[in-house]
Amino acid sequence: MSYHKPESKTIQELKDIAHRLRIHSISATEASKSGHPTSCASIAEIMSVLFFNTMRLNLKEPRDPSSDRFILSKGHAAPILYAAWAEAGLFPISELQNLRKIDSDLEGHPTPRLNFIDVGTGSLGQGVAVAAGMSYVGKNLDKADYRTYVVVGDGESAEGSIWESLHFAGHYKLDNLCVVFDVNRLGQSEPTSLQHQMEVYRKRLDAFGFNALVVDGHDVEELCKAFAEAASTKNKPTAIIAKTFKGKFFPNIEDLDNWHGKPLGAKAAETIKHLQGLIVTEQRTLRPQSPVKAKPAPQVNIKNVQLSSPPAYKLGEQVATRLAYGTALAKIGANNDRVVALDGDTKNSTFSDKLKNAFPERYIECFIAEQNLVGVAIGAACRDRTIAFASTFATFFTRAFDQIRMGAISQTNVNFVGSHCGVSIGEDGPSQMGLEDIAMFRTVPGSTIFYPSDAVSCERAVELAANTKGICFIRTSRPNTAIIYPNEEPFVIGKGKIVKKSGQDHVLLIGAGITLYECLKAAALLEKSGVHARVLDPFTIKPIDAALILENGRACGGRIVVVEDHYREGGLGEAVSGVVAEHRDFVVKHLYVPAVPRSGPSDVLIDMFGISANKIVTAVTEVLKL
Repeated sequence: MSYHKPESKTIQELKDIAHRLRIHSISATEASKSGHPTSCASIAEIMSVLFFNTMRLNLKEPRDPSSDRFILSKGHAAPILYAAWAEAGLFPISELQNLRKIDSDLEGHPTPRLNFIDVGTGSLGQGVAVAAGMSYVGKNLDKADYRTYVVVGDGESAEGSIWESLHFAGHYKLDNLCVVFDVNRLGQSEPTSLQHQMEVYRKRLDAFGFNALVVDGHDVEELCKAFAEAASTKNKPTAIIAKTFKGKFFPNIEDLDNWHGKPLGAKAAETIKHLQGLIVTEQRTLRPQSPVKAKPAPQVNIKNVQLSSPPAYKLGEQVATRLAYGTALAKIGANNDRVVALDGDTKNSTFSDKLKNAFPERYIECFIAEQNLVGVAIGAACRDRTIAFASTFATFFTRAFDQIRMGAISQTNVNFVGSHCGVSIGEDGPSQMGLEDIAMFRTVPGSTIFYPSDAVSCERAVELAANTKGICFIRTSRPNTAIIYPNEEPFVIGKGKIVKKSGQDHVLLIGAGITLYECLKAAALLEKSGVHARVLDPFTIKPIDAALILENGRACGGRIVVVEDHYREGGLGEAVSGVVAEHRDFVVKHLYVPAVPRSGPSDVLIDMFGISANKIVTAVTEVLKL
């Protein structure tokens, strides 16, 4: 490695900037009467060296695709991140006094309301996954010069999700990734488990395939050298394990417990005075470096994505929606080279392998680590570099709900696809059955939930999701279902379909996925006894087509039966009940999976757990008596 030691005046200015960042952090948290100044103090030199010596940033366009990326995984240290950007000249330093105020975007933890933040952080253990997703795209798709830096707290390194992501980064040899561990020894309520056992950290990170460097995190010269080594290291990511002290340079506070998450109060003024006395020069010559344009990120277009060819099925043909998902994924991938698929070693069940087979360079295997799968997808979608589809069994996304909800805070556009939903999967049993997934995704702000019932609607759901802002969830089914829509049938988010009706319908049946077909079977059975049932396919559960439900519910005398392969709480039935709640003269009968299911044949389970055509007929009979 050819390393040029910075001049002594540069070293001194970096030290001085670190102290200014500490002062800003104290001042801002005093103004807000809340915050984490001691957690900021431990990374002051790290932030100074990164922003004013190492990273390449475009202050005119903070999300320039060719700029380096920075993620503060320990998001509670937000004040010093804001201070670094202010010192760099992005916005006036005086704005830091608005920290945590209701009318300021300088929130308690970073969110992308700020144009220099890519993802929201603060729920710990997630930054490395997002950084790994950014790095993977930079190395393998963009093939650009930009690097990704993430600062991780030693407390949050107890999160298993961190190690999922470190494994991913090491496996894929992401040499454009640098993970900085702020080992300041103290957690929120007591010392961390490892405290300052730096060699333990080093051995662990070395075992995960990292170039692991232990440094004095308050020595700017050591940091400059370590970041230079990281940039020149090939075929493995770098971990800089920085020994630091919480509240560094805060007299009578440094390295003491019980100072987490509180402003300095009566000690603020004397601490600021002490720090000012440590600043040698007021001269400010250092500014962030501009992005290198030797290998810039290419321009990409991720708008107006379309299937390369329309659905091509025959009415009545039996095709599983999970298979149609894979077909559609390959089709939009053929139409746009920024479509990527991520999966957790279930690609031959979710059929995301169809994209891998067609475009292997755009498939990212995340193995059985769903929290990392979601985080990597969020990182891959940042700065509009890709159209990301992340798939696994629907139930396994529940393991990553925190990452998904943080994705919503991060304004991500990731598309999640959950297969093997409900008791209809059959013999694999309840551990594999997605029965809570709709409820989970419905709670996510701004989410769109597709529940296609046949292959035609599923292909169109994939196409629509690719063009929809926010988190999308597509629920796909394991069993084959009949094609009921013509190949040219148009589909719109928030618009359902009436798939059976007559002029004398007595009840409206609403089903989705396999239960739509049970509704159609029930309607045929009822017709034999002179009872006419109308059948509605919602297509999207969120937003749900309220107008269609109300119009057709009224046409059927206000009688509605909803059937779903999901637990009662939070699913299709509650969505429909929410539609009619403010309207008179409706009755909603809800059929759902009432208890933890068991293994067995699909059709037996559907009947045993109360969502079969026969059970629908019984429910309709009961509703008609009301």
